Amino acid sequence: MYLLKSARFQKAIFLFIVVAPAFAAYVLFTLYPNALSIYYSFLDWDGIGAKTFIGWDNYIRLFEDPFILRALQHNLILLVTVIPITLTISLVLADLLVNRAFAENSFYKVLYFFPNVLSLVVIALVWSFIYDGTFGLLNGLLRLFGLGGEHNWLGSKSTALLSMIPLYVWCYVGFYVVIFMNAMQGIPKSLYESAILDGITHMQRFTKITLPLLSGVIRVGTIFLMLSVIKGFEYMFIMTKGGPGGSTDVISLYMFNLAFGGLNLGQHIYGYASTIGMMIFVLLVGLKLVVDKFFAKDSIEY
Repeated sequence: MYLLKSARFQKAIFLFIVVAPAFAAYVLFTLYPNALSIYYSFLDWDGIGAKTFIGWDNYIRLFEDPFILRALQHNLILLVTVIPITLTISLVLADLLVNRAFAENSFYKVLYFFPNVLSLVVIALVWSFIYDGTFGLLNGLLRLFGLGGEHNWLGSKSTALLSMIPLYVWCYVGFYVVIFMNAMQGIPKSLYESAILDGITHMQRFTKITLPLLSGVIRVGTIFLMLSVIKGFEYMFIMTKGGPGGSTDVISLYMFNLAFGGLNLGQHIYGYASTIGMMIFVLLVGLKLVVDKFFAKDSIEY
């Protein structure tokens, strides 16, 4: 009876009741599927029929598959373009809105965040119309300014992947503008006032005060953008199906097609697709470690 009335026991029961549902969901929907993926990666399995254990054959196949390297190259192009462009535009817009203190800042937040509430299908269809080779908005604008305007943007190997970059940037910028604005508003104004008294320029305030104090937020934003670029394939799937000629085939789309019959005349290669999933996991962990090298681990105090 004393045990039931003790504060420590009651606290433990309360924490268990609060944490148990979330932990159970994490185990059921995260840990368990990941453990199954590791197991499936050692199988020759179509996702339905009998399973055949083949050891490391799927992992050996990774290094012999030419489509893996091609897909990773496409992901690399997106990584080195989408992430710096998105972060740069987001930081500049957030700094302008916070330091100018426009009365319409709340409206701008909603406006920039708007793409994040739209359906992926709607966004893909809108941008498909923009890039349409015959009636597209982009070609129409080019014709308006006498710059041609007959190019099939999504139907050409030379422009299909590059055409996806503005789409990604447009989708992600608004979210990070809101994040960076909120972070900047938490920086004490006295720091900027002292800097102004010292006579430094706005650019110097941005580079020597704002950016260092936002390094933790920028680090997290970089990691989440990497996750989105590497794991995301929805826009390619809807707009190009990985074409033309595999020019927009990214690693996650290739994995999806293998697992669910998008390739090989409907044949499912679920075991090998799980192996690619393990490779993506290792790749993301490696990229996260690389990002940590570029950002200070210790938070900057002010």
